[in-house]
Amino acid sequence: MAITTSFTSNPEAPPAGANRTAPSPVAAHVAPKRMRASGLLRSPRKGRKSILLTAVMALLMVYSLLPLFWLAVNSTKTQGALFSSFGLWFSGPFALWDNIATVFTYDDGLFARWLGNTLMYVVVGAGGSTLLATLAGYGLAKFDFPGRKATFAIILGAVAVPGTALAVPTFLLFSQLGLTNTPWAVIIPSLITPFGLYLMWSYAQESIPTELLEAARMDGAGEFRTFFTISLRLLSPGVVSVLLLEIVGTWNNYFLPLIMLSDPKWYPLTVGLNQWSEQANTAGGEAVFNLVITGSLLTIIPIIIAFLFLQRFWQSGLAAGSVKQ
Repeated sequence: MAITTSFTSNPEAPPAGANRTAPSPVAAHVAPKRMRASGLLRSPRKGRKSILLTAVMALLMVYSLLPLFWLAVNSTKTQGALFSSFGLWFSGPFALWDNIATVFTYDDGLFARWLGNTLMYVVVGAGGSTLLATLAGYGLAKFDFPGRKATFAIILGAVAVPGTALAVPTFLLFSQLGLTNTPWAVIIPSLITPFGLYLMWSYAQESIPTELLEAARMDGAGEFRTFFTISLRLLSPGVVSVLLLEIVGTWNNYFLPLIMLSDPKWYPLTVGLNQWSEQANTAGGEAVFNLVITGSLLTIIPIIIAFLFLQRFWQSGLAAGSVKQ
């Protein structure tokens, strides 16, 4: 009887004569160590701690937070305790709540009027400048029109001009128009932000694909519908970044209202608190430094909250124009 033996070839089987014994777990564990010892395999570098860098960063943090700490501590003191105690620690009766109540009632509640003026300048001025910067930056980035390069060059030149250099010409212009000592003298100059426009142009260049706009136009969408339904959503991190920049700039604006306004009822908080601080130097003026310090603390609280809430958009919006997508 013939016996037929069939062999099935396995492409994955090792060749004849090869060692089919799998490496033991001990050998698999020891081999990398030997290779590391011989220099063939280098272990990944562990992060090294720098004591000097940590100390420098700690000093910078203390330097940045020390004025805020001083402001918070001295807001709890009375007028007399301000000059008879150490400035960086609490002393005397805790007068924070009394100071806050006095701030809002002193001089017929003028602080509340200044707060309302500041909010108006921020909402109208910062909001309007953000809208104009978004529209103009998007138009420069995605539309081709005669004079586009010249317009962009003028905008870049305007970014390099400091605002204080334009203060006197702006005052003379508004004086000829009869708009000084009115809210428009503060709002209208705040609507123009060359840096915000440049930032939105840079962001629109990278974040909005031209093919997406062409597809929307082929589907019959108009330019306004394309902008508000498609482009604006893609631009939202940049818009929030510009908005936060403008909010901070308008909230802290001091020089422009100082030269444009002479009626205290239109002052923002920055100019109004400075007036309280200087009235002790006038004839018959009352020293209210405790109210100035408490009012300054109340002034910075909203801007700190806004910055902490919107900081993630700030970081992503500022970095968007520097990364090629």
